[in-house]
Amino acid sequence: MFKAFVVIVAALTIAITAVLLVAATKPDTLQVKRSLAIKAPPAKIYPLIADFKAWPKWSPYETKDPDMKRTYGPVESGKGATYAWDGDKNVGAGHMEIVDAGAPALVSLKLDFTKPFEAHNVVDFTLAPQGDNTIVTWDMRGPTPFLGKIIHVFMDMDKMVGTDFEAGLAKLKTVAEAS
Repeated sequence: MFKAFVVIVAALTIAITAVLLVAATKPDTLQVKRSLAIKAPPAKIYPLIADFKAWPKWSPYETKDPDMKRTYGPVESGKGATYAWDGDKNVGAGHMEIVDAGAPALVSLKLDFTKPFEAHNVVDFTLAPQGDNTIVTWDMRGPTPFLGKIIHVFMDMDKMVGTDFEAGLAKLKTVAEAS
Protein backbone atom coordinates (compact mmCIF):
# COMPACT_ATOMS: atom_id res chain seq x y z
CA MET A 1 0.00 0.00 0.00
CA PHE A 2 2.80 2.42 0.95
CA LYS A 3 4.65 1.54 -2.26
CA ALA A 4 1.56 2.39 -4.36
CA PHE A 5 1.20 5.68 -2.49
CA VAL A 6 4.83 6.59 -3.21
CA VAL A 7 4.40 5.73 -6.90
CA ILE A 8 1.25 7.89 -7.13
CA VAL A 9 2.93 10.83 -5.38
CA ALA A 10 6.00 10.51 -7.63
CA ALA A 11 3.84 10.38 -10.77
CA LEU A 12 1.88 13.44 -9.67
CA THR A 13 5.07 15.30 -8.84
CA ILE A 14 6.51 14.51 -12.28
CA ALA A 15 3.25 15.55 -14.02
CA ILE A 16 3.02 18.84 -12.10
CA THR A 17 6.68 19.59 -12.74
CA ALA A 18 6.22 18.89 -16.46
CA VAL A 19 3.21 21.25 -16.65
CA LEU A 20 5.12 24.00 -14.82
CA LEU A 21 8.15 23.59 -17.10
CA VAL A 22 6.01 23.74 -20.25
CA ALA A 23 4.14 26.77 -18.84
CA ALA A 24 7.46 28.53 -18.24
CA THR A 25 8.17 28.33 -21.99
CA LYS A 26 4.89 30.07 -22.95
CA PRO A 27 5.14 33.71 -24.14
CA ASP A 28 4.76 36.59 -21.68
CA THR A 29 2.23 38.24 -23.99
CA LEU A 30 -0.94 36.85 -25.50
CA GLN A 31 -1.81 38.09 -28.96
CA VAL A 32 -4.77 37.06 -31.08
CA LYS A 33 -5.14 38.67 -34.49
CA ARG A 34 -7.48 38.05 -37.40
CA SER A 35 -8.23 39.98 -40.61
CA LEU A 36 -10.94 39.91 -43.24
CA ALA A 37 -11.64 41.80 -46.47
CA ILE A 38 -15.01 43.56 -46.42
CA LYS A 39 -16.47 44.99 -49.62
CA ALA A 40 -17.33 48.40 -48.12
CA PRO A 41 -15.43 51.62 -47.51
CA PRO A 42 -13.88 52.24 -44.07
CA ALA A 43 -16.37 55.07 -43.43
CA LYS A 44 -19.22 52.55 -43.60
CA ILE A 45 -17.57 49.98 -41.32
CA TYR A 46 -16.09 52.36 -38.75
CA PRO A 47 -19.41 53.37 -37.07
CA LEU A 48 -20.22 49.68 -36.46
CA ILE A 49 -17.03 49.35 -34.40
CA ALA A 50 -16.76 52.81 -32.80
CA ASP A 51 -20.29 52.67 -31.31
CA PHE A 52 -20.76 50.00 -28.63
CA LYS A 53 -24.53 50.07 -29.20
CA ALA A 54 -23.88 48.76 -32.74
CA TRP A 55 -21.91 45.74 -31.47
CA PRO A 56 -24.99 43.50 -30.98
CA LYS A 57 -25.31 43.49 -34.79
CA TRP A 58 -21.97 41.71 -35.25
CA SER A 59 -20.03 40.85 -32.06
CA PRO A 60 -19.94 37.09 -31.40
CA TYR A 61 -19.95 37.75 -27.65
CA GLU A 62 -23.34 39.49 -27.72
CA THR A 63 -25.16 36.25 -28.52
CA LYS A 64 -23.31 33.88 -26.19
CA ASP A 65 -25.42 34.97 -23.21
CA PRO A 66 -28.81 36.45 -24.11
CA ASP A 67 -29.38 37.46 -20.47
CA MET A 68 -26.09 39.36 -20.20
CA LYS A 69 -26.40 42.69 -18.39
CA ARG A 70 -25.00 45.61 -20.39
CA THR A 71 -24.14 49.10 -19.19
CA TYR A 72 -23.20 51.93 -21.53
CA GLY A 73 -21.43 55.09 -20.39
CA PRO A 74 -22.58 58.65 -21.13
CA VAL A 75 -20.38 58.91 -24.25
CA GLU A 76 -22.11 56.81 -26.90
CA SER A 77 -19.35 56.35 -29.45
CA GLY A 78 -15.79 57.25 -30.26
CA LYS A 79 -13.06 58.13 -27.80
CA GLY A 80 -14.28 57.92 -24.20
CA ALA A 81 -17.19 55.57 -24.93
CA THR A 82 -17.52 52.81 -22.33
CA TYR A 83 -19.32 49.51 -22.13
CA ALA A 84 -19.53 47.06 -19.23
CA TRP A 85 -21.04 43.59 -19.20
CA ASP A 86 -21.85 40.92 -16.65
CA GLY A 87 -22.83 37.54 -17.94
CA ASP A 88 -22.64 33.81 -17.52
CA LYS A 89 -19.58 31.56 -17.84
CA ASN A 90 -19.58 32.04 -21.62
CA VAL A 91 -18.88 35.79 -21.47
CA GLY A 92 -17.78 36.56 -17.91
CA ALA A 93 -17.71 40.18 -16.82
CA GLY A 94 -15.65 43.20 -17.66
CA HIS A 95 -15.36 46.69 -19.04
CA MET A 96 -14.21 48.28 -22.32
CA GLU A 97 -13.29 51.85 -23.13
CA ILE A 98 -12.46 53.35 -26.50
CA VAL A 99 -9.13 55.08 -25.94
CA ASP A 100 -8.42 56.09 -29.53
CA ALA A 101 -10.82 56.61 -32.39
CA GLY A 102 -8.97 57.70 -35.51
CA ALA A 103 -11.88 57.75 -37.93
CA PRO A 104 -12.20 55.91 -40.20
CA ALA A 105 -9.01 53.87 -39.81
CA LEU A 106 -8.60 52.88 -36.14
CA VAL A 107 -10.54 52.05 -33.00
CA SER A 108 -8.42 51.17 -29.94
CA LEU A 109 -9.95 49.74 -26.79
CA LYS A 110 -8.80 49.14 -23.26
CA LEU A 111 -10.35 45.77 -22.38
CA ASP A 112 -10.49 44.64 -18.75
CA PHE A 113 -11.96 41.30 -17.71
CA THR A 114 -13.00 40.75 -14.10
CA LYS A 115 -14.61 37.28 -14.47
CA PRO A 116 -13.90 34.42 -14.85
CA PHE A 117 -10.38 35.75 -14.20
CA GLU A 118 -8.72 39.14 -14.26
CA ALA A 119 -7.07 40.16 -17.52
CA HIS A 120 -6.07 43.48 -19.07
CA ASN A 121 -5.74 43.74 -22.82
CA VAL A 122 -5.49 46.27 -25.62
CA VAL A 123 -7.68 45.75 -28.67
CA ASP A 124 -7.13 47.48 -32.01
CA PHE A 125 -9.46 47.43 -34.96
CA THR A 126 -7.69 48.74 -38.03
CA LEU A 127 -9.44 49.49 -41.31
CA ALA A 128 -7.19 49.64 -44.36
CA PRO A 129 -8.68 50.39 -47.79
CA GLN A 130 -7.58 48.04 -50.55
CA GLY A 131 -9.34 48.66 -53.85
CA ASP A 132 -13.09 48.10 -53.38
CA ASN A 133 -12.44 46.34 -50.08
CA THR A 134 -11.40 47.32 -46.59
CA ILE A 135 -9.10 44.97 -44.72
CA VAL A 136 -10.43 44.93 -41.14
CA THR A 137 -8.00 43.58 -38.56
CA TRP A 138 -9.07 42.66 -35.02
CA ASP A 139 -5.99 42.48 -32.79
CA MET A 140 -6.00 41.78 -29.05
CA ARG A 141 -2.87 41.62 -26.92
CA GLY A 142 -1.98 41.69 -23.27
CA PRO A 143 0.32 40.33 -20.60
CA THR A 144 0.14 36.67 -19.61
CA PRO A 145 0.78 36.05 -15.90
CA PHE A 146 2.17 32.65 -14.91
CA LEU A 147 -1.28 31.28 -14.02
CA GLY A 148 -2.37 32.23 -17.55
CA LYS A 149 0.62 30.37 -18.96
CA ILE A 150 -0.46 27.26 -17.04
CA ILE A 151 -3.95 27.59 -18.56
CA HIS A 152 -2.34 27.97 -22.01
CA VAL A 153 -0.70 24.56 -21.56
CA PHE A 154 -4.19 23.04 -21.75
CA MET A 155 -6.07 25.58 -23.90
CA ASP A 156 -5.08 27.08 -27.25
CA MET A 157 -6.18 30.68 -26.66
CA ASP A 158 -5.27 31.75 -30.19
CA LYS A 159 -7.58 29.11 -31.64
CA MET A 160 -10.34 29.65 -29.07
CA VAL A 161 -10.45 33.47 -29.22
CA GLY A 162 -9.42 33.54 -32.87
CA THR A 163 -12.48 31.49 -33.80
CA ASP A 164 -14.65 34.13 -32.09
CA PHE A 165 -12.80 36.92 -33.94
CA GLU A 166 -13.33 35.13 -37.27
CA ALA A 167 -17.06 34.75 -36.55
CA GLY A 168 -17.32 38.41 -35.52
CA LEU A 169 -15.52 39.65 -38.60
CA ALA A 170 -17.74 37.47 -40.81
CA LYS A 171 -20.85 38.99 -39.18
CA LEU A 172 -19.36 42.48 -39.48
CA LYS A 173 -18.81 41.78 -43.19
CA THR A 174 -22.42 40.69 -43.62
CA VAL A 175 -23.77 43.76 -41.81
CA ALA A 176 -21.46 46.26 -43.54
CA GLU A 177 -22.01 44.86 -47.01
CA ALA A 178 -25.81 44.71 -46.57
CA SER A 179 -26.32 48.27 -45.34
